Amino acid sequence: MQLLKILLWAIVIYYIYKFVFNVVVPVSKAAKQMKQTVQKMQDAQQQQNQQQQQTTHVHTTTKPSTNITVDADYIEFEEIKEPK
Repeated sequence: MQLLKILLWAIVIYYIYKFVFNVVVPVSKAAKQMKQTVQKMQDAQQQQNQQQQQTTHVHTTTKPSTNITVDADYIEFEEIKEPK
C-alpha cells in the first residue's frame, strides 16, 4: 500500500512538472516577449511623434510672413482664342 501511494505521488508530481514546463513557462515567456515588443513599438511611436512636433515647430517658426491680400471673388484671366 505504501509503495502504491509513493508511485501515485510520483506520477502526479511528474504530470505537474510536465504541465509547468510545457505550458506555463512558454506562455510566460511569450507574454514577456509580447510586452517587450509593445514597449518597443510605443517608444518608436513616441520618438516619431516628437520628431514630427520638432519639424512642425521649426516649419511654423521659420515661415516667412507675407502680407498678401487675396480677393476670393475675383480671378483675373485672359481668354485665349484658337486660330481657325
